[in-house]
Amino acid sequence: MSIGILARTQRSDRRVQVDRVWLAVVVVLAGTFALGIAQGLETLVFVGDSLWNILPFLLASVGVAAYAQAAGADSLIARAFQGRTAGMIVLAALFGAVSPFCSCGVIPLIAALLAMGVPLAPVMAFWLASPVMDPSMFVLTAGILGLPFAIGKTSAAFGIGLLGGFGIHALRKGDLFRTPLRDGVGGCGDATVRSPKEIEWRFWKESSRRRTFVGDARKNLLFLGKWLTLAFALESLMLAYIPADLVAALVGEGGWLPVLTATAVGVPAYLNGYAALPLVGGLISQGMAPGAAMAFLLAGGVTSIPAAIAVFALARGPVFLSYIVFAFVGAMAGGFLYGAIA
Repeated sequence: MSIGILARTQRSDRRVQVDRVWLAVVVVLAGTFALGIAQGLETLVFVGDSLWNILPFLLASVGVAAYAQAAGADSLIARAFQGRTAGMIVLAALFGAVSPFCSCGVIPLIAALLAMGVPLAPVMAFWLASPVMDPSMFVLTAGILGLPFAIGKTSAAFGIGLLGGFGIHALRKGDLFRTPLRDGVGGCGDATVRSPKEIEWRFWKESSRRRTFVGDARKNLLFLGKWLTLAFALESLMLAYIPADLVAALVGEGGWLPVLTATAVGVPAYLNGYAALPLVGGLISQGMAPGAAMAFLLAGGVTSIPAAIAVFALARGPVFLSYIVFAFVGAMAGGFLYGAIA
């Protein structure tokens, strides 16, 4: 009797071990093909292209994090950020405002930084500022919406980064943000700083460090890969089935408090940053308030549903909620400020 119970328990454990994220990916793709073969194939191509485009950033970030872990350099990197948090926040927000990362593409780098023990405040500053603007986006924005709009969006990216960075810095006292990463991703930065390891830059000379490198790289690559796959699959469906005219009706002329409406719509609704520019340009020509246009682009760039899924997979609940709140408040403030001076 006990043997039968044990066998059933083991089978139950195996069922529990089924990865829910990959299961969700399969369900989403199967549902897409059920809606139509053409859309299913388009989604597969979209996911494949997106993963291929992000692969260099993903491999580089995972490799750097694994190297730092195996060599023991993570404690060195973490200590470099101690005692200079305010300056690091400003620099991180500034670098984020000009860096070429999208809201999902920045996730592997954020995971690597937090795993190395870099304080959450400057990481949050970079995290929020990075998806809003990059050099190519600046050029296209200036060409489609005008140079003042591009400068305003870049300034807003910097401001949102500062808001998130200094906001987290002000809330750092307590346990809410002590361990920003979820279990199974990276490690605890405080422990890295408190218990530094001996650094061995040529880690491959020791078998234990080689195993650490391979194990850490494999774990983070699989973890980030599955969540990004799900995020890109959902992104493809949103681009296919959320009509642009619906977005236009919600944030166009005549909406109640256009900036607030545009921010609220922009937070969950995904629009590729480049694809959104012609749409917003058309809305502005139809009478959309410039402040509402700014708020929509800011909010959509940082907290689209695919990006939010990736952040939720990476960070613990308080960090995830703070990310959403700072992005919402920052986008709304950016929209009001730009509307006041435009």
